[in-house]
Amino acid sequence: MKTLHVEAGTHLYGGGLQVFFLVQGLQARGEQPVLVCPTGSAIAAHARAHGLQVREIAMGGDQDIGLIGRVRALIRAERPDLVHLHSRRGSDVWGALAARLEGVPTVMSRRNDNPEPRGWFRLKYKLYDRVVAISEGIRQVLLAAGLSPDKVVCVHSAVDTQRYWPHRDDIDWFRSEFQLATDELAIAMAAQFIARKGHRTLIAALPAVIAAQPRVRVLLFGQGPELAAMKKLVQRAGLEKHVDFAGFRNDLERVMPCVDLMVHPAEMEGLGVALLQAAACGLPIVAGRAGGIPEIVRPGVNGELIEPGDVDALSEYLIRLLGDAALRQRYGAAGRALALAEFSIDAMVEGNLQAYRDVRSARGLDA
Repeated sequence: MKTLHVEAGTHLYGGGLQVFFLVQGLQARGEQPVLVCPTGSAIAAHARAHGLQVREIAMGGDQDIGLIGRVRALIRAERPDLVHLHSRRGSDVWGALAARLEGVPTVMSRRNDNPEPRGWFRLKYKLYDRVVAISEGIRQVLLAAGLSPDKVVCVHSAVDTQRYWPHRDDIDWFRSEFQLATDELAIAMAAQFIARKGHRTLIAALPAVIAAQPRVRVLLFGQGPELAAMKKLVQRAGLEKHVDFAGFRNDLERVMPCVDLMVHPAEMEGLGVALLQAAACGLPIVAGRAGGIPEIVRPGVNGELIEPGDVDALSEYLIRLLGDAALRQRYGAAGRALALAEFSIDAMVEGNLQAYRDVRSARGLDA
């Protein structure tokens, strides 16, 4: 089956990384995927370096109506059996209209649980033959908004469990890189600095945590519009000695196994790729009960969940885990087992491929 995959993002993390996993996995199975992405993007270079078919075009966001014509031209040139739309930024609507005008079936991936205006939702989702939700939480949001159950399927995002795995081979490098003493414990959070990720909740919880566990450091990985505000918040709380703003890194597979605990007190979240990576690395996790997070973090099994914004519960769970190495190890082992059993790349590829088969079968086309 030949499939055209439209991804408007430029970076190779989060949803973009999932698209790469899918296209690579489809090609390994003998399918014929073609990746369409923005000119000069990181995902384009990475995919091409791995021998994947890539077509780069201009993508100008939600207002770029010209994207219809550019995608139509690619559909005519490539003659795919199906078009899979992987992101918003205009590609979800303009790409779907292009496919409909060319008479090609469409699948759209939904990666977040943000609500959409009801009228717009009804119009937009008529464009898709099938919607792939990356978590059951997102699927439930779509069903509650009125999408027919036979039109939406849950296919979990995946984690590369060979790249992310439990080991402490780099612990000396890690402590040197982040200037941690041998007796300091490390908490990590890897997320964009945007309001819904919950950085404010974490910072508010830290004074109680540090009072109970003075030898703790918090590494905040990521970038985003709230970064400057969070730095000011840390300064006002006098937490500079305990909180490091570590920026964006492309070597988290080396960093994560050396961390003692992952935290992610999000208020909204589609699933959370960083949490999958943390689980695969055998880290205990404390996270917000939001979106698809409970599908990764099982309370009392591989971590704990808090209600969004619950500072007291967050500080309580962090103090408990920091003070109990055996519990951290037990939760971490359970998280690794969960990642292997339920969030493999093979399962994600097969789930999407089955959605393609179902769409073409429903249209009376050869799968």
